Amino acid sequence: MTALPNATSFVAITTPIFSLGEDLIQFIHSNVDQHLVREGMVLAITSKIVSLAEGRTVPREQVEKLELIKREADVYLGPMGYGSHLTITKGLLLASAGIDVSNSENGDFILYPVDPFTSAMQLWKTLREKWKIKDLGIILTDSRTTPLRLGVTGFALAYWGINGLRRCVGDKDLFGRELKMTSVNVVDGLAAAATLLMGEAAESRPLVVVHPGGDSHTVLFSDETSPDELCSTLEDDLYWRALRSGPIGGS
Repeated sequence: MTALPNATSFVAITTPIFSLGEDLIQFIHSNVDQHLVREGMVLAITSKIVSLAEGRTVPREQVEKLELIKREADVYLGPMGYGSHLTITKGLLLASAGIDVSNSENGDFILYPVDPFTSAMQLWKTLREKWKIKDLGIILTDSRTTPLRLGVTGFALAYWGINGLRRCVGDKDLFGRELKMTSVNVVDGLAAAATLLMGEAAESRPLVVVHPGGDSHTVLFSDETSPDELCSTLEDDLYWRALRSGPIGGS
């Protein structure tokens, strides 16, 4: 198999453990080697260290997890298997509102940032100025399960500086037929690849630098990002009719 010229590259960065309340900008600047910093790069950051930087933790003895899930969720849909609960949180279908205790130093609950897109925007603005580059993408990543699939895959909780969606309506397929509806979720694809390299256990790789291929139009940089770009309303979503029928396992 021949490698594609100018293919997109992903570089996972091993770092010291990030602590609650630590300065995230300084952490990134200290751990991302300057030779990786260039125009047209994307930095994927696990959302967990963003949450820790923003102090988004709750001691486990302070609250029942289900109460916290319902507090953090936009919509609580009911119990799932294995003690989890199905929610819509930050516009995403997630187990237990994304609340986690894995890799929590004190065993506290780690919550999502209050406004992940604002967090991504602030990181984008500060790092772009610090690194003196114009085209920079920031992706905050996490992982989740998929119905009828074992294992977790990464997704973009939020992003800034790039277009998350590439619309292919009007493009031609291999046989010249015009595409009527197809769009490509670019940012979740990048997040999935980055999260695979980050790992889920003790790898300590919370940062991944992405260099899109020079001949690729996959990643388009932009100074403006819309948090609603990838969002579907509940009523228009393909799966909402099934979800609104009630809690999983309910009658």
